[in-house]
Amino acid sequence: MENNFINQKYIEDLLENAKFADDSDINLSLDKAEEGKILSHSEIAALLATKNPEHAGRIFDIAGKIKKRIYGNRIVIFAPLYVSDFCVNRCAYCSFKCIRNFERKRLTMDELREEVKILESMGHKRLALEAGESDEQCSIDYIMECVKTIYDMKFKNGEIRRVNVNIAATTTENYRKLKSAGIGTYILFQETYNEQVYNSVHPAGPKKDFIWHLNAFDRAQDAGIDDVGGGVLFGLSNPDFDVMGLLLHNEHLEKKYKTGFHTISVPRLCPADGMDISDFPNLVDDAAFAKITAVIRIAVPFTGMILSTRENHDMRKKLLQLGISQISAGSSTEVGGYAKKQRNEKTNPQFLVNDERSAVSIITELMDDGFIPSFCTACYRGGRTGDRFMSLAKSGEIGNVCLPNALMTLCEYSMDYENNAFREKSAAIIENEIPHIANDAIRQKTTESIKKIRSGAGRDFYI
Repeated sequence: MENNFINQKYIEDLLENAKFADDSDINLSLDKAEEGKILSHSEIAALLATKNPEHAGRIFDIAGKIKKRIYGNRIVIFAPLYVSDFCVNRCAYCSFKCIRNFERKRLTMDELREEVKILESMGHKRLALEAGESDEQCSIDYIMECVKTIYDMKFKNGEIRRVNVNIAATTTENYRKLKSAGIGTYILFQETYNEQVYNSVHPAGPKKDFIWHLNAFDRAQDAGIDDVGGGVLFGLSNPDFDVMGLLLHNEHLEKKYKTGFHTISVPRLCPADGMDISDFPNLVDDAAFAKITAVIRIAVPFTGMILSTRENHDMRKKLLQLGISQISAGSSTEVGGYAKKQRNEKTNPQFLVNDERSAVSIITELMDDGFIPSFCTACYRGGRTGDRFMSLAKSGEIGNVCLPNALMTLCEYSMDYENNAFREKSAAIIENEIPHIANDAIRQKTTESIKKIRSGAGRDFYI
């Protein structure tokens, strides 16, 4: 039975009371967070409300420490893959809305293979499949065919190992089909948890049904998909309200299914064709957005956080220090966009990409900034999903799994795609991390891989 577990009055009261929180109480809450304790709703609301710059400094510092403690300095790399822009919805903020007149496209399987080939040549192993909502033009069977086609492709340097899927809310039966196709995480953004605002920006189409959309993850979990990723589009509504909505949604899933969000995405409203950004009164500036990102990291320390190329280079660089654990690289936000880019053709993206650097440029800068770019998909393939993943994260053991896998996939990437200068850079980073690997056999294997990187030899290992 579908239900509305978002109590709007409760959230509004939390945010109103938070305006009067005492500075000393906020400092105590920050002390708790620094000790690794989970904060209450009222404490999180107070962090969102505070205007004290000293509090902001501590929030940023603690968020960075939490990310480091749980996820280390690993940053997971992925790319979006748009397969269809046919859509029957009229979302006010989206360039794919059904009332907009442009030449729509759905990839054929040959065109899909061309896109995947380009993405694999960049070194990607993890994709996020994206599509508009249209049962006629983009049925669940088409999505499953896309997933199968991607997984069936084999390249000289391996294959795409994980396909996450970001498609419209659907039925339990369709989620069972997605599960059978072997998808990774099912991703869906609520856009906003304020029902009145939600209704105003979704005037027509199946997505207009707030409750149907809200309960999509329940249906996905009932179908056996235990890795789900939520998010909101910051700028549609009061951002503090939406942060609290995310937390309530996460707690609902934890209570009912013993596992909450595997990831939370933090996209921010940005310009797109067919919409006027000045029509949206709740736009979030850079300072507020940085604080929101840090507060989410404090509120859900064990949940992965995803940042897209909606943000520019400088903002992405900053937010990586405040809790982000996954970023896209070399992205296109349109159907057939990767092939179009190679042919220098005119593009029609869903939204403007604000970080247009190549994947290797982003990966190289991550390394220069002390991060480990990770192409790892081992947890998914090893069955460490849902509560099994979260139990490792909450026990502090996830690093013993993720660190060696991140290092070995960086070895793979260095050997398969990059030049000698890059290989030496990655070898130095991997060498520096070897003492932190707990398993003796894996430590030895990683040490041997460094020799292969520096010698220019081909690899004889598979992650």
